[in-house]
Amino acid sequence: MTIALIRPTADLYDSWAAAVAEFGGGHIDGSGLQAPVIPGRVTLDELIENAARLADTSVAPPEDRVHNDLYWIVDGREVVGFLSFRHTLNNWLREAGGHIGYAVRASRRRRGYASAALALALDRAREIGLDRVFITCDDDNIASARTIERAGGVLQDVSDQSERGHALLRRYWVTL
Repeated sequence: MTIALIRPTADLYDSWAAAVAEFGGGHIDGSGLQAPVIPGRVTLDELIENAARLADTSVAPPEDRVHNDLYWIVDGREVVGFLSFRHTLNNWLREAGGHIGYAVRASRRRRGYASAALALALDRAREIGLDRVFITCDDDNIASARTIERAGGVLQDVSDQSERGHALLRRYWVTL
């Protein structure tokens, strides 16, 4: 297993499309895509352009966004998941989104990909000078909660975020 975080690239189109298809068109945490997600060349081209724009810290992000590094979690040349690392928190992220969001495709879960990707994201947070990061997961997502806790996450609370489109969220802080 050679796990890395890479920026979206057309070079891995087929693997990306297969990964996206596993989510059945629904929302994919950390992907930078809005549901319904249809894997296609236009979608990927727009994602690559959007990812470059959001990562460029020399240009202000759109008013409702923050600088954001969008990554694919890859094992060799296979896209196994997605990760979004937000450099700062806006009001919405402070309540329901956090600094880091991620998802691993169903066929690749329970193999350590989320833990490895989260460790790499925490390295990125240290690299840009953050002292701590905020991470959330659905209250019933036991695997994600364990992943966050193994990475040093300390539970702040379980919060009803139904007004923001989520049910109960577990909200964690990881001190770097």
